[in-house]
Amino acid sequence: MKTTNQLAIPTATGTFLSILPNLNSSEILKTMILAAVGAAVSFLMSLLLKLLFKKRS
Repeated sequence: MKTTNQLAIPTATGTFLSILPNLNSSEILKTMILAAVGAAVSFLMSLLLKLLFKKRS
């Protein structure tokens, strides 16, 4: 059975547009800040683990 992605973009757009009126700017700003902090912590932890495992080898 062959599947197509013809409905993927309209479905994603409809979902986004149905959520959009329920969001306010403070939630979006909070989400952006938390995403940036999470990315920074993840990056720093991967560097730290890389250094720790490099020293053991």
